[in-house]
Amino acid sequence: MPSVHAVTYSLLRRQGITTVFGNPGSNELPFLKGFPEDFRYVLGLHEGVVAGMADGYALASGRPAFVNLHAAAGTGNAMGALTNAWYSHSPLVITAGQQARSMIGVESMLANVEAPQLPKPLVKWSYEPACPEDVPRALSQAIHSASLPPRGPVYVSIPHDDWDCDAGEDAELVVAREIDHAGVPSPAQLERLAQRLDAADNPVLVLGPEVDSRQANGLAVALAERLRLPVWVAPSASRCPFPNRHPCFRGVLPAAIAGITAHLEGHDLIVVVGAPVFRYHQYAPGRYLPEGARLVHVTGDAAEAARAPMGDALVGDVHATLEALLPHIAPSQRAMPEPLPKPAAVEDGEGRLAPANVFDTLDALAPEDAIYVKESTSTVELFWERVAMREPGSYFFPAAGGLGFGLPAALGVQLAQPQRQVIGVIGDGSASYAITALWSAARYRIPAVLIILRNDTYGALRGFARHMAVDDAPGLDVPDIDFCALARGYGVEARLADSREALAAALQEGFATDRPLLIEVPTLPS
Repeated sequence: MPSVHAVTYSLLRRQGITTVFGNPGSNELPFLKGFPEDFRYVLGLHEGVVAGMADGYALASGRPAFVNLHAAAGTGNAMGALTNAWYSHSPLVITAGQQARSMIGVESMLANVEAPQLPKPLVKWSYEPACPEDVPRALSQAIHSASLPPRGPVYVSIPHDDWDCDAGEDAELVVAREIDHAGVPSPAQLERLAQRLDAADNPVLVLGPEVDSRQANGLAVALAERLRLPVWVAPSASRCPFPNRHPCFRGVLPAAIAGITAHLEGHDLIVVVGAPVFRYHQYAPGRYLPEGARLVHVTGDAAEAARAPMGDALVGDVHATLEALLPHIAPSQRAMPEPLPKPAAVEDGEGRLAPANVFDTLDALAPEDAIYVKESTSTVELFWERVAMREPGSYFFPAAGGLGFGLPAALGVQLAQPQRQVIGVIGDGSASYAITALWSAARYRIPAVLIILRNDTYGALRGFARHMAVDDAPGLDVPDIDFCALARGYGVEARLADSREALAAALQEGFATDRPLLIEVPTLPS
């Protein structure tokens, strides 16, 4: 009779899940016993880093990432990272070791009390198997639930004495299962959308992260070119769904009701594809839509469609919907949008670079297919203006704004995409949340280039303080952090770049090496 341990590893192997991101405790040791040689274990020194690396890996690979956390405390440490994974639809299969079954009820040390409740509402599904024989089936359900649209993290709590138990005579049946998703609007629904696009005087396209795949991205470009549509990226974009040097590209919409309405003024039909309608942040109330405008929402997430405050919606596979829609679209005779003008030059300070000039230098030297993991929230607009992103899967940003994403996600993305150069662009406040990720970068020799923009303050928070007329709040500055010293302490080579020449030299060094490099750049406030 096969053990739960043996069947679980067979299941993971069959699903192509052979990388485990974790930080083990005593409850997890029985799962890790006899760790197979064809599997890889990636250790993070904090569970927030573990979840962040797995998040980046899942987003960049398009495959589920397996996470192994330690009971309730480890799950709690990872919850901040889960906010980003939830809103980016990252397929994370999160397991947490539970105390032995006979010890749970008395709430012994390391018992995860009411374990399935702990990670909610930041997971699609949460479960603790009722008996050892149910563990492989539960993990199979977790993998398929995480992978089916809308994708997202799932959670399974597993008592540590289950692993050596018999899995049952039919356990191998669960290993062989395959589940495929299929869903596309009907021809009549597609024809109706095509007619609305054809009848509109001034339609506009708003794209979101569900379009960030090579196939869907190419279809979105074809649709924009056929209809000669201006294209905006949805607010709080966590991915790059459209090449930002294309003539149709207009920029990223602000995450505010009044701001979005102002940017879309004059358009009579707004077609939102692959994004929520909308992810607001800054409190700037107003009308949801410009006067006379109508909205159509194309999404793979029924919950996003249901909660939108305006517009009609088609729920189905976004890639398949775009592919089926294109044959219904006749070429437009309207003029192609004019490319956005090149942004103006900016002056540096004494010993501090303007963020715009950091991005110009980066754009000039980075490989054309570079992948950017961005977590400098006060420089988002500048980055989109000045750094070209031509390839799908070139940009990752924390979908919920939870700090601590950038450093570990950059490592996870680099592990998933070893053939492309990953560049982390991370604020000093953000980097401090997950600085122990540098140990993992050194330990596994992950050749990401990690740029820390050090402006000694929480820049985005400074902007909100101005907007909210709060000019006397304490705790907004984080001066005197030596990131080069921290990096070297964790075993990562580091360079201080306080001029454009020094930055260029450091970037060229980083792109040429096979190990991680941290570049600390003192910058002016944005």
